[in-house]
Amino acid sequence: MSSVPILSAVPVAALVPRHVAIIMDGNGRWAKKRFLPRFAGHKAGVEAVRKVTRAARAMGIEALTLYAFSSENWRRPAEEVSDLMGLLRHFIRSDIDELARENVRLRVIGDYHSFSADLVAMVDDAIARTASNTGPILAIALNYGAQAELVIAARRLAERAARGELDPATIDSDAIEAELDTRDLPPLDLMIRTSGEQRLSNFLLWQAAYAELLFVDTLWPDFDAAALGDAIAAFGTRQRRYGGL
Repeated sequence: MSSVPILSAVPVAALVPRHVAIIMDGNGRWAKKRFLPRFAGHKAGVEAVRKVTRAARAMGIEALTLYAFSSENWRRPAEEVSDLMGLLRHFIRSDIDELARENVRLRVIGDYHSFSADLVAMVDDAIARTASNTGPILAIALNYGAQAELVIAARRLAERAARGELDPATIDSDAIEAELDTRDLPPLDLMIRTSGEQRLSNFLLWQAAYAELLFVDTLWPDFDAAALGDAIAAFGTRQRRYGGL
């Protein structure tokens, strides 16, 4: 799969995807190009999150899922992990009021309970504050890995079958999807990865089965409302056959 040329156009409402996921890549390279520490890139990346989430709401996207911290990110230097956790705390403190006011439902996918107790409490509170909202969904992937998600789903189904609550012969794709972290989100329509890399990096592997994939060279801190609009316009040119003609 090669990078797709981006079209400069205003997306047609009827062609706006219901669910968009973004692999936010390139913070470190953005900082390196400017002779700045990696933390500066991550901080700029948080600003990009604000711009893109606001643009997604304005465009009518029902669900936006952002890959914020993968289960593999624990392998990074401890100082960088600490910086990322600090930015997450700052984002929750500074943005939860806006999300609540704008009728956004905050969701988290992944095992964020592995974080420190104070951060888990902050995330739980933010989710609770927006739980009754009826507007678009902002899903943040924290300590998320798609392979682990599938393993957990399979284990739950196996445990139910072992207890006699489920006939293994009845397990189908719907049964698996019902056990995934994204079970209450719309089907994934479009996955975007920034920075020019062309891989899924263990993100939404099941959900991306029929999603349109778009790889752009823009580094995440430079990805903004206009870039999202171009991506949606490109999505509108795709013919989605789902295996048919």
